[in-house]
Amino acid sequence: MSFVLVEKPRPQVALVTMNRPERMNAMAFDVMIPLRETLERIAADNEVRVVVLTGAGPGFSSGADLQGAGAVPNIGGLTRTTVARRSMDLLNDVMRALRRMHQPVIAAINGAAIGGGFCLSLGADIRVAAEPAYFRAAGINNGLTSTELGMSYLLPRAVGASRAFEIMLSGRDVDAAEAERIGLVSRTVPAADLLDACYGMAERILGYSRVGVELTKRMLWSGLEANSFEAHMEHEGTAQLYVRLTTENFDEAIRARRDRRPPVFED
Repeated sequence: MSFVLVEKPRPQVALVTMNRPERMNAMAFDVMIPLRETLERIAADNEVRVVVLTGAGPGFSSGADLQGAGAVPNIGGLTRTTVARRSMDLLNDVMRALRRMHQPVIAAINGAAIGGGFCLSLGADIRVAAEPAYFRAAGINNGLTSTELGMSYLLPRAVGASRAFEIMLSGRDVDAAEAERIGLVSRTVPAADLLDACYGMAERILGYSRVGVELTKRMLWSGLEANSFEAHMEHEGTAQLYVRLTTENFDEAIRARRDRRPPVFED
């Protein structure tokens, strides 16, 4: 059985599904390692311009697999402490793979996103939630920290510091309606409409130039990390000038608007 499925439901759109519904797509290594490999493979696929990530069954991902984490590769002769460190690195690599993808990633959050599953959703560029979805930073509930896989970095940037502190320290559930209200997700839709809503968003993105989309994603993430407003503006300006001077996209947009037709952009 494959724990990660890939489909191409629309031209230039890949649907990646974590496929272990009986375990709520928990983040066992036999799911997460193939997921990372799949994301890296899709990142190199120039036929794919937008990725939708979801979970099979009623959950997006329930985080740590409490029944069995699966086999960690290449740990022979290591101590328990070093095995734990290598294990965390493997999970971190999934988040890095999401971040490094050229393509925008839309998380279609169909159900529970708990602990590491919550983190995984935060690694996507856009989040859309089904009405039954909910989020929980579960580490604190289990006597650990809620700081894993970049959550203490990503969540405050998504919802603001005070809300992030409260969500992570209380361990409470955030339902889909609240998630939309506080900006954790872009929108909430009925469960039956979730994938179509994501595909519609993807098709709108596909109407723009590849280089414009990819650089916009890169600049947005760079802005979240920037230590200097002025330095980041310089990076933005360089990206804008690069597209303006190396493509005919801007001129095509003007012509298309004049001719009352959709623009046809260069990659």
